[in-house]
Amino acid sequence: MTNAAQVIKTSLPTPPPSVDALLQAVHAGLEELKAKDIVELDVRGKSSVCDYMVVASGTSTRHVKSAADEVVRFAKKLDVMPLGVEGEREAEWVLVDLGDVIVHVMLPRVREFYALERLWSVGDQPPGDDAEAGVA
Repeated sequence: MTNAAQVIKTSLPTPPPSVDALLQAVHAGLEELKAKDIVELDVRGKSSVCDYMVVASGTSTRHVKSAADEVVRFAKKLDVMPLGVEGEREAEWVLVDLGDVIVHVMLPRVREFYALERLWSVGDQPPGDDAEAGVA
């Protein structure tokens, strides 16, 4: 039998905070711990999972984990508990699922390897832009 302290709330408050408020909390949390190269991706119409992804880098595994923890802390101020947090053990890539916003905090080498920004922006540029930029 579990007590109230062991139950993890995995739903958003009713009514949930606006996406703008959630994005502001995410950016505030990342900036508080000086995450690097923060990029916000609008994936509305491209993904049924969320509306926005925020990608940021940390300088070490400890920095990655701490930045993700800070995002969670700032989201809790809006009464939002993450629907999931993955990757905390290795902390090379920590994902924080806040419903409409998913946050990826990664080591630079991991971020470069997976290139999420490029993955979610494919098709956004007019044809021919890749060839002009020297991208094969």
